[in-house]
Amino acid sequence: MDHAAEANRTDLMTITRFVLNEQSKYPESRGDFTILLSNIVLGCKFVCAAVNKAGLAKLIGLAGETNVQGEEQKKLDVLSNDVFVKALISSGRTCILVSEEDEQATFVEPSRRGRYAVVFDPLDGSSNIDCGVSIGTIFGIYMVKDSIEPTLDEVLQPGKNMVAAGYCMYGSSCTFVLSTGAGVNGFTLDPSLGEFILTHPDIKIPKKGNIYSVNEGNAKNWDGPTAKYVERCKFPKDGSSPKSLRYVGSMVADVHRTLLYGGIFLYPADKKSPNGKLRVLYEVFPMSFLLEQAGGQAFTGKQRALDLVPNEIHERSPIFLGSYEDVEEVKALYAAEDKK
Repeated sequence: MDHAAEANRTDLMTITRFVLNEQSKYPESRGDFTILLSNIVLGCKFVCAAVNKAGLAKLIGLAGETNVQGEEQKKLDVLSNDVFVKALISSGRTCILVSEEDEQATFVEPSRRGRYAVVFDPLDGSSNIDCGVSIGTIFGIYMVKDSIEPTLDEVLQPGKNMVAAGYCMYGSSCTFVLSTGAGVNGFTLDPSLGEFILTHPDIKIPKKGNIYSVNEGNAKNWDGPTAKYVERCKFPKDGSSPKSLRYVGSMVADVHRTLLYGGIFLYPADKKSPNGKLRVLYEVFPMSFLLEQAGGQAFTGKQRALDLVPNEIHERSPIFLGSYEDVEEVKALYAAEDKK
């Protein structure tokens, strides 16, 4: 890459310009989705600024309350949640919001309702804030059938019905990754402009990777297929090199690396968490949507992740997602186990 030439580029593709270009392909479009997305982007910029100065502003530390998942809430969690709820309601384009931090879904007042439902984790990996590890926001968007009298069933849909999904990672740079169902694109925040610029167009995950990502501290509680797969990663029988282990413990960071470099991210069910640990609506679905759009796969141990139909908003599921061939190998191990 010619960095000098890149630095002097003036034809920058901002996220707003990108989404407007996409919108122009649909003459019947009213621009509602564009407005909704710009409010999500604004929320991400706000949280990015808050994360960057968290230590100085005394935002790090516990807010003293415990959220619906039984996790102690960080001050930044509370702030991020407030920011996104307010940004989404004020867009006038949403009717139901489901947040990891709120026990109940939020139904927007009738005068401000729109035709979208948004599910989101306002600050994923927040236990890592104090040590400076990458954290992020994850979101998924559904279009509702009835925006006048919406019900919870509008969000209790399989992930394949999402119209868009994405995440924003607050790390060494602020990165926004988005799919509207036609591939995956990555944008990086240029702090001098205050704009997200297209830096990773049409992301495609490698067909096979040499990295696996899992919390091996749970190994004694794993089921047979998971244990076998990880054993193969470390001691391959076909003479190939072992895979490298990389595990941050922040889903956004681990999935972002998997998306760019290939490999597999797994958070399986185990004896301690028989239904898995990650939440279906706002962790498993958006990330599975992105991985499939980039040419990868996502599997729960029983079925394609995006075919799962959730029964409640904070439901959990095991997940294996990443490069197509790596996930295929996991699927084969589960299929062999089922035949026994």
